[in-house]
Amino acid sequence: MITWLIALPVLAAVIGAFRLLARRRGRAALGWLLGVNAAVLAGAVALLVTALADPAGAAGPTAATSSGSGSAALIGASIAVAGASIGAAIAVAYTGAAAIAALSERPELFGRAMVIVGLAEGIAVYGLVVAVLLIGKA
Repeated sequence: MITWLIALPVLAAVIGAFRLLARRRGRAALGWLLGVNAAVLAGAVALLVTALADPAGAAGPTAATSSGSGSAALIGASIAVAGASIGAAIAVAYTGAAAIAALSERPELFGRAMVIVGLAEGIAVYGLVVAVLLIGKA
């Protein structure tokens, strides 16, 4: 909670500064923002690699192996859920739009259209199943 109380004013200040910068400099501000985003991404990847690296015998072989595989399983579960949810969202967006277009011309296609949209939503369920399996391993 304290983190949010500190981070929200900082985030508001950064957004305000970027809007001011974007008004004055236009496309140069976009390049600056992309550079900052690339630096933050590189830092996040470095932090992830550091967190997943096996400390050379820091707590003994059994403790390091169990905690390392547990955290890796949880990270894998979160990636599975996030990827499946994003994929399902994209699939439902396209199939839902097509279903609405088809229903506007032929309302009797409602059942078939909903089955196709439901299949697209099933992608998210597959991600949840994989996440449950991975969490069970941890």
